[in-house]
Amino acid sequence: MPLRPQAIALLSALAVLGGLALFAAGCSSKGDEPRGGLVFIFRSTGGYDIRAPGTGREPAQTMTDVLPWDAAPVWSPDGTRIAFYADRVFNLPNRDDNVDIYVMDADGSNLRRLTSDPAPDAFPVWSPDSTSIAFYSEANDEGDGEVYVMDADGSNVRRLTSTTGLDFPYEWSADGSRILFGSNRNGNFDVYEMDADGRNKDRLTGGGKDDFAATRSPDGSRIAYQSGDRGDMDIFLMDANGDNKVNMTLSPLDDTRPVWAADSRRLAFISERDGNPEIYIMDTVLSYLTRVTIVARPDNQVTWSPGGVQLAFISSRDFNRVLYLTNVDGGAQNRLTHDDDAWDSFPAWSPDGTQIAFSSHRDGRRDVYVIDTDGSGLVRLTNDSRDGGEVAAIR
Repeated sequence: MPLRPQAIALLSALAVLGGLALFAAGCSSKGDEPRGGLVFIFRSTGGYDIRAPGTGREPAQTMTDVLPWDAAPVWSPDGTRIAFYADRVFNLPNRDDNVDIYVMDADGSNLRRLTSDPAPDAFPVWSPDSTSIAFYSEANDEGDGEVYVMDADGSNVRRLTSTTGLDFPYEWSADGSRILFGSNRNGNFDVYEMDADGRNKDRLTGGGKDDFAATRSPDGSRIAYQSGDRGDMDIFLMDANGDNKVNMTLSPLDDTRPVWAADSRRLAFISERDGNPEIYIMDTVLSYLTRVTIVARPDNQVTWSPGGVQLAFISSRDFNRVLYLTNVDGGAQNRLTHDDDAWDSFPAWSPDGTQIAFSSHRDGRRDVYVIDTDGSGLVRLTNDSRDGGEVAAIR
């Protein structure tokens, strides 16, 4: 069964970091990006389309078609494996219309399906020691989604949350003791934190407005998130315990998707303050802004290199969604992927900074790829044949 419409709307709006949400095409964008983040699943002719509603009089836009798909790769911190979620049982009449979590070695070998219940399982988040994975699941049969955790081989599954709302994981603390998560258990979407075993849940935000896309600074001292506190979306900072909340952007247009640099000082984010989604960097100590991209079409899904000197992002500047790399000052913006019929998304750096994993819809299906940071060495790690053949790494 596919994710319920309520879950899809929520998870699209969250723009979860590190490429977790297949449905998260943007909390607010223009042009060929969905406004309001409402990306939805449309069943047609035995396949799936992912569509974005149009803006104004524009029609809904088909983003991918003829899925099955493998999407949203996430590297393990030790760099040896990649987790993702997928609908792989797609052959009629055996199609199960469900997403599950998979893991494979970093070269695409040794693919394993980690979840197999009849409910959707998605959005894997690795623990810092690469031994556990937190994830979202609707396996409880209670009409909502919860946070679960399992060992990295799929064993020892534990349910961490139990509410009538939707709960989903953001990330682990650096020491692995706590999990940052989102929930609408109190009516609005807020940021929460709990022990890694599900105990000691703390609500960090409140006040009647929706708070999304929480991410902890690498040094653990602060949490960045986006909030609709003033009607539009702004980037906020708060102490790790939820104190001292500060609106860092105060723009009349949306600022979304904060991503920390390794120095715990700089934040990259997407802003519409110039009328088009572009990448900015904020020095959170001096409140100084640097505009990184200046093009007529949207730039989105920004992610820092491990060393904090480059940014990978998805751009529509070439009238297709492709993978780009840039220096943090906006110099040397290089296009890494060159298939004009493809649709790239969810870039994720390898821990050693030498490769970028991403999802791409090309050849009539969505697969997981990796590419070297100089644009060479493109490798397709997953490959679903139409007749349900085995997955293999293809070079």
